[in-house]
Amino acid sequence: MDLKSYLKEMQKQVDESLVNYLPQKDELPSSIHSAMRYSVFAGGKRVRPILVLAACDAVGGDVRKAMPAACAMEMIHTYSLIHDDLPAMDNDDFRRGNPTNHKVFGEATAILAGDALLTEAFILLSNPGCSDDLDPAVVRQVIHEMAVCSGSRGMIGGQVVDMESEGKTDIDLATVLYIHTHKTGALIKASVRSGALIGGAHGEELDAVTRYAEAIGLAFQIADDILDIEGTTEQIGKDAGSDQARGKATYPAVTGLAESKRRAEELVDVAIEALSCLGEKADPLREIAKYIVKRKS
Repeated sequence: MDLKSYLKEMQKQVDESLVNYLPQKDELPSSIHSAMRYSVFAGGKRVRPILVLAACDAVGGDVRKAMPAACAMEMIHTYSLIHDDLPAMDNDDFRRGNPTNHKVFGEATAILAGDALLTEAFILLSNPGCSDDLDPAVVRQVIHEMAVCSGSRGMIGGQVVDMESEGKTDIDLATVLYIHTHKTGALIKASVRSGALIGGAHGEELDAVTRYAEAIGLAFQIADDILDIEGTTEQIGKDAGSDQARGKATYPAVTGLAESKRRAEELVDVAIEALSCLGEKADPLREIAKYIVKRKS
């Protein structure tokens, strides 16, 4: 399959839906809605929402039914980036090649824009008009999956340990794995599982996509760690080398660059093997796994 064309088409569909699902700029209070839309539409590959759609399709579901969940996931992800960039966190000036939200709208509005995006995601997920044709039990499970992945047992937990580990020289691999599987892996796992659940997956199929998601979630963050070392500021859309400069707990910092690359490739193999029970409809998931470790941004 032509992955580049697939990603471009899926990104277009997600963006068109986000335009409609998000509050419009001129809706009062316009300042917060402008800030929300600024970060959502500041670029980005839409990997997580595409994983929602691809997982739904892989198990034979109707991807149109998964679009609200896909857009909700992008709102959650964007909220996390806005807060991650704040002076109290990573203090980044650029995200996706553009000035970060707090640089444009100020810290207070950036904080509230992140809060509003997280809330908007669950407004969308629980909107009866977006889920009338889904089993209510599936809707509840998807909401639960996304809530857990966003909270202190998921992404926020990973962020906390990441901040607490910064600058320390005695961080072990177990700590790095906790950070990576929670701060990054949790949203990716919830994306894949949510799409599969909406598509009707259960039993062996759901177990398979879960193993896939766990593998690519870790591979994705290891690839990010590698890009921070080998990529340029133009490629990655923020200051290259920032992880090293801050003394972040990363995979290369603990295991070395060569071992990090080897492990990322190994995880891709694990992810693809996990999908052996699924047919050709899972090919986008397989190709995305390969893309994750080869990407340059």
